[in-house]
Amino acid sequence: MKITGNTILITGGGTGIGRALAEALHAKGNQIIIAGRREGPLREVAAANPGMAFATLDITDPAAIKAFAATLVADHPALDAVILNAGIMKAEDMLAEPYDLTDAEATITTNLLGPIRLVAALLPHFKAQGSATILTVSSGLAFVPLAATPTYNATKAAIHSWSQSLRHQLKDTGIQVIEIAPPAVATDLMPGHAENPHSMPLADYIAETVSLLETQPEAAENLVERVKFLRNAERSGHYDQVFAQLNG
Repeated sequence: MKITGNTILITGGGTGIGRALAEALHAKGNQIIIAGRREGPLREVAAANPGMAFATLDITDPAAIKAFAATLVADHPALDAVILNAGIMKAEDMLAEPYDLTDAEATITTNLLGPIRLVAALLPHFKAQGSATILTVSSGLAFVPLAATPTYNATKAAIHSWSQSLRHQLKDTGIQVIEIAPPAVATDLMPGHAENPHSMPLADYIAETVSLLETQPEAAENLVERVKFLRNAERSGHYDQVFAQLNG
């Protein structure tokens, strides 16, 4: 992926990692379109970054995704990249009686079905472009789970696997698939994340992530140093120790 001159859609672009990536890539000379459910934060980000565009999207609604993609391509025919960043993370008590599936089902719809549906809607346009980039966002927890957030971990493991399959199926096209796997980052994804001393500062995470996109444009995975102990736990034979450390 080239670091400048793209037209990039970023879902979940109104807050957290999505907003920070949008602003960093905007500063690199890309046309950025941020999307999310709430218009207020999107409008605020766009106003703070002249030239940035925004559009509302309910990533949980299949019909809304199709309509959004059609309008997006019509309004931004140069679109050649998407960062599938929108996601939710909820703690779940699987010992509760009854075990309420509301959060689990919402997490699957948002974190897994949403990206799959959006890519399906955008693929015809990307194939016609000749060159494009799909950037999925998994997590270090795709590789070693945090037991308190079981469905979140599962969706991110699924995104990792899906990214590999998508990359293989698109290998003879001009579409690149890059998986971004963040560690814990100081955002409001979950209560306490922003204040947790073990969370990576957001500015540091974005600087390293964008640097990797720039210096390793052909890399299949975008891995900051702080996430590698999770990504490589099983490879290195340290899975049990890392799982215990994470869930101790």
